[in-house]
Amino acid sequence: MASSGSGMDGGVSMADVLQALKAIQEGQSRLATEVDTLSHRLDVLTPSSQVPSPDLSKASSSPLAGIPTSPVQTALTASEPDAGTTTPTSKDAVQAQKSGFTSRIILTTYPKQIGINPLSLHWGAPDPSSRGPVVVSRSSSTIRRRNAIGAHGGSYSIYFALALASKQLNVNHRPDFTNTDPAVRIGPFPQWCDKKKIVAMDPWGHLAPWLFADIMEQDNVDIRPTIAITKAHMKLPELEESVRKGRLVPDGKVCLNESGELAVTKFAVEPVWYLPGVAERFGIDEGVLRRSLFEHTGGSYPELITRGDIKVFLPPIGGLTVYCFGDPAKMSDEKCRLALRIHDECNGSDVFGSDICTCRPYLIFGIEEAVREAQNGGSGVVIYFRKEGRALVVYNARKRGEDRASDYFKRTENIAGVKDMRFQALMPDILHWLGIKKIDRMLSMSNMKYDAIVGQGIPIHERVELPEDLIPADSRVEIDAKITAGYFTTGHRMTADELRAVQGRMWEDIDH
Repeated sequence: MASSGSGMDGGVSMADVLQALKAIQEGQSRLATEVDTLSHRLDVLTPSSQVPSPDLSKASSSPLAGIPTSPVQTALTASEPDAGTTTPTSKDAVQAQKSGFTSRIILTTYPKQIGINPLSLHWGAPDPSSRGPVVVSRSSSTIRRRNAIGAHGGSYSIYFALALASKQLNVNHRPDFTNTDPAVRIGPFPQWCDKKKIVAMDPWGHLAPWLFADIMEQDNVDIRPTIAITKAHMKLPELEESVRKGRLVPDGKVCLNESGELAVTKFAVEPVWYLPGVAERFGIDEGVLRRSLFEHTGGSYPELITRGDIKVFLPPIGGLTVYCFGDPAKMSDEKCRLALRIHDECNGSDVFGSDICTCRPYLIFGIEEAVREAQNGGSGVVIYFRKEGRALVVYNARKRGEDRASDYFKRTENIAGVKDMRFQALMPDILHWLGIKKIDRMLSMSNMKYDAIVGQGIPIHERVELPEDLIPADSRVEIDAKITAGYFTTGHRMTADELRAVQGRMWEDIDH
């Protein structure tokens, strides 16, 4: 038997065969792309009166004719042009033409399918060129080169779909990135190339259109940033009071004036999940993660099941925003002190001032402490995660009961099934991306956040609880229940009897 790589009949080597197969695959991919482009043009150009009617003589008498027999289909197999496509009627074709879409609906794709040729993506590679870009667009020029599942914009991807459907947005629009490059430089840090440390965001996402400009040009693919960095001013009514009471002192650099206006550097981050790493963080199998994501998003992303070769997913969830006070370079400087507030979104309190929880008071306190740290020569950071953790009906159950601290988590679990679904396992990724190696002052009492950060190898030297005078009276139920459940405090932890005595305001206490 000939050894591997030895000559074959006629002097043709295995390398020659593999090269020929690669050339055939590339040719088929190009052909499929051209066919798809031509098909799209015909759908756009053909008048509705010329759309052919279905041939009824060939129609099946079965009542199931035209109904897909598989939950996942594909329309990209060049050798079988009808495989996995829904069969359009003349009405379907006309509607497709009017909407600007082609008459074919691509439900899913498969590995090694003819025409499918994803761009290389090696998560954790030592540099962006060897790592490769994250490509998720479904535009006609890019869909065959996609190496990620999902869509840009997180939960806002629905508005993108609405804009296309209503013809407010051209399906072939490409962003003009002129003057959109980051306002400040960040990294790169060694953590960016560690697939154990960053699994929930693209570390090169702020530079994607510039790092991969040649690929965008040569391969005609749509590559977009997943991180934006800018500078801004922040104005909150409480900050003016902070200046008035002397908690903040205007310096013209961080705290700009007597109204408490702040200078801030903002980093907006869109979630990008490396599925093997996310599964490992939660201690589950990647296949289980993929199936759960597929089934419990209403089957919205079938490629989670059919494309095991694609390891990156842009989930339909909110992202995060970093607010950095002072010099951003000091965040990663271990010689400088760092004060940090990790804050999970609470729209009712953060925006509208509901006093049933401590969220806004802690957010304002965190901002003040971050500013003061920056003014003292260190760095102050507030990271705002867009994730609501509880259903509002929990408050109905509380207020229709006795609203006691002893029942706080019981009410939540009865409705949501868990005490808190704002999982913190992925939260430390942003700290790794910012180059943070230690936290001098952690402006949070959360044991879940503390455990997640320390578990990722970032030490926390001091934990700072919310001062008693900033806790609204009706939020004592929440904060006392959390302290008893494990939140940090230097004060008293209540007994069961004391916890039962903590009661919130009832609806009947106020005239509606």
